[in-house]
Amino acid sequence: MNLKHLISLFCILVISACNPSKESVKISTDLPFTWENANVYFLMTDRFNNGDPSNDYEHTPDNPPAPYRGYMGGDIKGITKKINDGYFSELGINAIWMTPLVEQITGSVDEGTGNSFGFHGYWTRDWTALDSKFGTEADLKEMVAAAHNQGIRILIDVVANHTGPVTPLDSKWPDAWVKTSPRCTYKDYASTTDCTLVENLPDIRTESDEEVELPAYLIEKWKEEGRYDQEVAELDAWFTETGYKRTPVNYILKWLVDFIKEYGVDGFRVDTVKHTESYVWKNLWDAASKAFKDWKAANSDAVLEEDTPFYMVGEVYNYYVSGGRDFDYGDKKVDFYADGFKALINFDFKTDASKDYETIFSKYDRILHGEMVGKSILNYVSSHDDGGPFDLKRERNIESATKLMLCPGGTQIYYGDESARSLTVEAQGDATLRSFMNWDEIDSDAPRKDGKVSEILAHWQKLGKFRNNHPAIGAGRHTMIQTSPYVFSRKWNKNDKLDQVVVALDIKEGEHVIDVSSAFGSDREIKDVYNDKVYTVSNGKINIQGPLEVVLLEIN
Repeated sequence: MNLKHLISLFCILVISACNPSKESVKISTDLPFTWENANVYFLMTDRFNNGDPSNDYEHTPDNPPAPYRGYMGGDIKGITKKINDGYFSELGINAIWMTPLVEQITGSVDEGTGNSFGFHGYWTRDWTALDSKFGTEADLKEMVAAAHNQGIRILIDVVANHTGPVTPLDSKWPDAWVKTSPRCTYKDYASTTDCTLVENLPDIRTESDEEVELPAYLIEKWKEEGRYDQEVAELDAWFTETGYKRTPVNYILKWLVDFIKEYGVDGFRVDTVKHTESYVWKNLWDAASKAFKDWKAANSDAVLEEDTPFYMVGEVYNYYVSGGRDFDYGDKKVDFYADGFKALINFDFKTDASKDYETIFSKYDRILHGEMVGKSILNYVSSHDDGGPFDLKRERNIESATKLMLCPGGTQIYYGDESARSLTVEAQGDATLRSFMNWDEIDSDAPRKDGKVSEILAHWQKLGKFRNNHPAIGAGRHTMIQTSPYVFSRKWNKNDKLDQVVVALDIKEGEHVIDVSSAFGSDREIKDVYNDKVYTVSNGKINIQGPLEVVLLEIN
């Protein structure tokens, strides 16, 4: 080798050392779960799947429910069956959130939209018991175990703001526990927290510092059920351990935390957060975190991850992440994230979903990696009490899935989003959003404006599994690579784990050159898991033949 060749080789080595080849990208394959990339399936327990007809409630002719305001038979066993069938795993779901399971009021009320029952779970009669129409303690334990066996976490919906309505069969809780006026007007902090949400929905005195005795009816009920001594002993231990005063809300916190101690649930979805003083949620978070840690120590064989903390996501109605961490009451701002919440439900997304991909994705990347670092959100396109969803008529199902599932932040799939379940059934008010899960339309492969139900479901499944496999989607940094066709990358790097993916959308007919060098380097195989195609990266690029609606690229 002559001197000229030696000098050339030396230069190459120096350049290589200072500018490492993109071939050196080492993407991890054993990627961990992270709540910032949550893919949460939200279902109404009574509306999802009937696994045990023996616990169905039969409405009587003398007291019929208004359309979609009575019990329809869904239960815990029905959820377990779908877990074991792989329905949620095929959707890439890593957490299931179900409506409250506690015992509901016995009677019914006319809310102005017809005769209504407590099928939804938000009208509590007894926080210490499961409602038999939903299932038993054994059913719930079996469901949690089945979910954990498939790497799925369980979120219980919890309510501390109010009891159920008063009916001829359900008396009001004692005045020391609840108030029935004034009605909330939402003009400021006081008229949002120190008030009742609606007529005949007694508000727990969460602001009270006065200690109270147990309601007489609850004592009598526990004695009839043979568990009075146990319940009182547990309460004594709880108040001794926590140091909390025996105020109304602190009793309720104990009963909520029992879901962790007894069943090992992984998190809470907290209802009506803005209507309750924020210190309540800090107390709940502290107690729940300790209970979760204790449960994991005692049940090491059932723990999904040692270091994943308890999760709390809050429903702060009309919280918009574009406004930052604080919720503005008008005369006061509160940062609920500082009180233990990992995430809040984001009311921004249903409007943002009408915008183009890059506008949506870059917005959420900027916010979540700015002042929101360490916290997150749950985005949604439809929900159980939002009458203004993104696609009310279910005509843009494919678009809904693409934008929701690929957006930075966590996702909330409302049951039936993935199968185009109707949101416009013949009913009044929010009952239109609460029809039974459309298993019949999945079985019959019913048509929709943008495809058959099977095609829509397959689209949600592919995006969901890709998201679940890649924390970069929800938790990583977003970078647009090119505009035509639209291509972006996501990169997530934490605790020596690296995840990088590339996504291309709306690929028109013809051949297109895609630059993937920033994510995958060069001279390696990558796979489009959406279309089941393998590409070899050459000089940092691949050639794609359109038309293709979605391309999801990962290392092969």
